[in-house]
Amino acid sequence: MVLSPPPTSRVTSSSVIESRYSTDFEVHRNWLAITHSLPISQWYYEETSEWTLDYPPFFAWFEYGLSHVAKYFDKEMLVIQNLNYSSKATVLFQRFSVIFTDILFIYAVSECCKTIDGKRAKQNVLDQPAFILAVLLLWNFGLLIVDHIHFQYNGFLFGLMLLSVARLSQKRYLEGALLFAVLLNLKHIYLYIAPAYGVYLLRCWCFTACKPDGSVRWNSFSFLRTISLGSIVCFVFALSLGPFIVLGQLPQVLSRLFPFKRGLCHAYWAPNFWALYNAVDKSLSIIGMKFKFLDADKIPTASMTGGLVHEFQHTILPTVTPLATLICTFISIMPSVFCLWFKPRGPHGFLQCLTLCALSSFMFGWHVHEKAILLAILPFSLLSVKSRKEAGIYLILATTGHLSLFPLLFTPPEFPIKILLMLLFTLYSFSSLKTLFRKEGPLLNWPETLYLIGLVPLEVVCEVIYPLTAWNERLPFIPLLLTSVYCAFGISYVWLRLCVAVLTEPTAMRHRKDH
Repeated sequence: MVLSPPPTSRVTSSSVIESRYSTDFEVHRNWLAITHSLPISQWYYEETSEWTLDYPPFFAWFEYGLSHVAKYFDKEMLVIQNLNYSSKATVLFQRFSVIFTDILFIYAVSECCKTIDGKRAKQNVLDQPAFILAVLLLWNFGLLIVDHIHFQYNGFLFGLMLLSVARLSQKRYLEGALLFAVLLNLKHIYLYIAPAYGVYLLRCWCFTACKPDGSVRWNSFSFLRTISLGSIVCFVFALSLGPFIVLGQLPQVLSRLFPFKRGLCHAYWAPNFWALYNAVDKSLSIIGMKFKFLDADKIPTASMTGGLVHEFQHTILPTVTPLATLICTFISIMPSVFCLWFKPRGPHGFLQCLTLCALSSFMFGWHVHEKAILLAILPFSLLSVKSRKEAGIYLILATTGHLSLFPLLFTPPEFPIKILLMLLFTLYSFSSLKTLFRKEGPLLNWPETLYLIGLVPLEVVCEVIYPLTAWNERLPFIPLLLTSVYCAFGISYVWLRLCVAVLTEPTAMRHRKDH
């Protein structure tokens, strides 16, 4: 059929710490073993496991540091040949390593909350924007399941991103640039939001003098400030990639970081433009076979989403190449980057551009993981407490994006857990933001409300009704397809609304709000 099953998983015991985990658990165990057992010259060549090291060097050093703590829990987890090793001590260490590194995320959230406007009169502390933002970030449903159930270290990475955002909002530009450069060398997916950082730092730091309306004086360029900014970025990248350049291994490192042979889509379609594109292609091919326009024997039987290392050809529509996705992504982010430079709106405009860069890369990028939607949801949380319009957009994005992560947790014991967590987070998001902007009108119009209500029957059909039907045996991936396509409509709508908002919002109005 169309979709490949999600990664295999196992239930190890009834305890929370030893609960289900995905193949990402084995990925990080293997990276611990690689960095601990091998010299640096072999890190990006080792391939005993299919889960080879494919993160930038700083993350490899992060794993190296963790491995020296891991050896006190269970040395066997650091043996490369011990594939799928999951002793109780190993699981305990891996779980607590995620929890411990979340300290950075908590600190970053506290710094972001300091950048929010002061207390609002006649409102208690629970209804203050800073408190609501703290809950939306710390209690984020998607981050919780991806890190602490599915198993990854996104909290640590998003902590660095939010801390860099906070520093830029506090006009500590060089510190923000340093943090973001470090982040890029921990996980290269953050390259997608680099245009927002580059343009904002260039305008606010390198062009030092601004007119009263926030626009740039073109004769105010500071060479010394540009040198200081460039020196910080170059130093971080030299520290990260320098050893591999000396070893002559830079091409090998880059081939691991950018494996273009993995195919257009991940194993489970991320709810983006290509999910809709694939669905249209599949529908046309089915119609063609039904009405004898196509020869069924000549249609490739391979799945459109062959997991991690599969390429495929579309049947009716033109086959999408990595270059095509790069061009689409570049075109989609250009309006927001253009506005960030020529229609400056301070930190608010930066956050808008950052969110649009993240969302555009999610919509049009190559081999996008469904979890990448968090790269747009988390920074947009900071905007959701600032205006009614953005609060409404956030509710659509967060609700749709978080529900699209449901297929990551697919075992029966996890069903009530994900429903309860999603329900609690969604109820709080709607109620808190509605209270915050209660004097400014409704957050959603009726078509938006109907769309979000439609997520309920979608989930009932996919999780309850369809598994009981005979079709579940023949077409087991229909629920994944329905979830991906339905959520793709909502996320596409959010992307369009954000593009319109950025392009049409007056500079002066936003400037007054920021200052």
